[in-house]
Amino acid sequence: MTTEPHRPPPPATDPTFVPADLGRRFGALVIDWVLCLLASGLFASPTGDPWAPVVVLIVMYGFFLGLFAQTPGMYLTRIRCVAWADGGRIGLVRALLRGVLLALVVPALVMDQHRRGLHDRASGAVVVPAVRAAR
Repeated sequence: MTTEPHRPPPPATDPTFVPADLGRRFGALVIDWVLCLLASGLFASPTGDPWAPVVVLIVMYGFFLGLFAQTPGMYLTRIRCVAWADGGRIGLVRALLRGVLLALVVPALVMDQHRRGLHDRASGAVVVPAVRAAR
């Protein structure tokens, strides 16, 4: 007999919803930014071409959030970026949109009571604590 793992209710309808804390979010962003600087250094000079790391960040967010709901930094800090409406993955297009808006910085600084920045609201996303599967 197989049972499906318990899936929490969507954040939009969960009255007990608690967003990921800002420390973990900031830690994930720092880790991801360092990875972007290292990756962009393979094909451009981050000091000579300041947009290279930003482009890598947008592509990384699109790929990892769209397919896995976590960037490497989010994985290490145990948070996830999921759809506000249903708690599932946000998909490639919305993940790319979120990455572009995050690169603008200002939308991330304007948050609501659920710690959703303008980039999260525009992409229909929210950052939540990651639940690790029991072994």
